[in-house]
Amino acid sequence: MEPDLSDLDSFLDTDTDGYLIDADSSDSDQRYLSRFDAHDPFFTLYTGETHLLVSGLEYGRANKESRADSVSRYADYDYQYGSTEERYRMLADFLADHDVSSLSVPSRFPLASADGLRERDLSVEAETDGVLTEIRAVKTDEEIEHIRTAQRANERAMERAETLLREATVEDGLLRYDGEPLTSERVRREIEIELLRRDHALDETIVSCGADAADPHDRGSGPLEAGETIVIDIFPRSKESNYHADMTRTFSVGEPSETASEWYDLTAEAKKAALDAIEPGTTGEHVHNAACEVYEGAGLPTLRENPSTETGFIHSTGHGIGLDVHELPRLSPGGAELEPGHVVTVEPGLYDPDVGGIRIEDLVVVTENGYENLTEYPEGFVI
Repeated sequence: MEPDLSDLDSFLDTDTDGYLIDADSSDSDQRYLSRFDAHDPFFTLYTGETHLLVSGLEYGRANKESRADSVSRYADYDYQYGSTEERYRMLADFLADHDVSSLSVPSRFPLASADGLRERDLSVEAETDGVLTEIRAVKTDEEIEHIRTAQRANERAMERAETLLREATVEDGLLRYDGEPLTSERVRREIEIELLRRDHALDETIVSCGADAADPHDRGSGPLEAGETIVIDIFPRSKESNYHADMTRTFSVGEPSETASEWYDLTAEAKKAALDAIEPGTTGEHVHNAACEVYEGAGLPTLRENPSTETGFIHSTGHGIGLDVHELPRLSPGGAELEPGHVVTVEPGLYDPDVGGIRIEDLVVVTENGYENLTEYPEGFVI
């Protein structure tokens, strides 16, 4: 399904001749606009149509795999491995062939490329509104299915992690598996193996225990302890589609502290309140406020109430997900209006080194009438 680029068309109608990206496909705007996967940088020009300029090495694949209306190669402009000056001369000639003399570029466009084009009398202006990022936030049905597929793989990985915790024994307060201490590193490795079996991958994941779990982005390390909170946050990427999923569950092997149990129940309540607030037309800020009100009503600190607090609810309620694991929209202060097709995480949590960390995260898509929860994995705290 082709993306709706009408907002980009409107932007160009009032500003410049074309929109140019100079990046490899790890840049999500590049991948989205070109629908091409290459490890080396290439050029994507949008003028109402999409035109690629790639090396000879990528030319055949780009013709077969990209969504471009035309694909040119460096050799078409008498360039192979010449000087930097020759590279910018090639790019200027490519732009001239598409009647482009003024460009909008992403805010992180390479400065050297911009200067090289300006020296050849092209106008280059940084586009800071994030027009493509805004377009990417509204997912097509095909993109939603990509995310759903990634979430199914994610759930199998979480199941593998929970199985390790369930099958572990306890000795001197530590979890043991196959006669050895069960560590954060071992659980992460098993998560990665399970994802690879399903053609998914991740750069990192979080398996943190006790005081480590009180830092929301601490990856965790060392032996896992009984009776402590264990936060497992997995955010894999499909190797086929490059779309992500995201989910967090919190466990305790054996009885946790009374405070941790109370915090878990409050976090489940905060998640439900945030989910109940999701519908098209409401704002990400409103959804965030719904979660904050649960915590504040129980007398716990939030960043909304106290921006300097280091304990309690110390992050936003959620974020968009897609080609990036963090993208628009935001469920946070200042979060904008939600639209059908937005896919967001809902992940309230509580943190204190004296208690540990609690986070529960689901992945939902905003629909015409509310939301659909893409997460099927159950919640459950005590193992």
